[in-house]
Amino acid sequence: MIERPEAPSIAASSVEADDRLDPLLDRPPYRIVRPYRVRFEEATLNETVRTAIYLAWTADIAWQHSTLVGFGRDWYSSRGLFWLVRAVRLDVLRPIRTYQDVFVSTQVPGYRRIAARRHSEVLDASGELLASLEIDWVMVNGRGMPTRVPEQMLQFAADRSATFEMLRVSLPETPPDAVEGSFHVRRRDLDPLDHVNNSVYIDYVEEALEAAGHGALLTAAPRRYEIDFVASAERGDRLVGRTWPVEGGCAYRLSRADGTEVLRAKVALNQSGPIAGPAAG
Repeated sequence: MIERPEAPSIAASSVEADDRLDPLLDRPPYRIVRPYRVRFEEATLNETVRTAIYLAWTADIAWQHSTLVGFGRDWYSSRGLFWLVRAVRLDVLRPIRTYQDVFVSTQVPGYRRIAARRHSEVLDASGELLASLEIDWVMVNGRGMPTRVPEQMLQFAADRSATFEMLRVSLPETPPDAVEGSFHVRRRDLDPLDHVNNSVYIDYVEEALEAAGHGALLTAAPRRYEIDFVASAERGDRLVGRTWPVEGGCAYRLSRADGTEVLRAKVALNQSGPIAGPAAG
């Protein structure tokens, strides 16, 4: 594994303003960078990383960052608080090969009353951008209800005054000729909260697109994934997914067997490139 360079802590204003800083350097406490490697079991038949792994990496480094600044799992558990992923925008710019070493960054550009956004980048050893993610998280209490983000967390945002519009995916009514598939939630799909893990939904989306004859889209670069998590799927749920083409790509809607919508998604070719986050480096 390649070594991660270290950098001294700097002011949040510098993180936000100086885009000449080396993107592989830590800028704690506002932004951290960690190394990852694509393991054999994380790769596709094309010898490139599975798309779901991008979300696994960013969830892992988000917890590392939170723990680093004093909000570890014990802190959340003692207060009955949790973060749930609400929406994701992922731009895959260049393929990442099996066993390739990469660096993943995370930072919090800003907060809303009950939500936070994390901006993450995946870079190679030279600092070249391979993928970019915007992830909106919602804070909930022990009853699963949205609750206000504690004030002490705001000091670790790259810009405490920053806010943002929550990501949304709007889809038309599912057309009658959409390709439909159903399946049950598997034990291996679940996270410690007994819900389907957010990265697993990416596998659901890609499996549906491939079954509908749109597998070529999943190896194109650059491409963009927009995922809107509407409700949670849980152990034993029977889910119904429907896929149909839209301009530049495909749409996907996932529902429970009773018709309750769980997820809306779009996957499309992206000619405009990622939307840069604050202090992207």
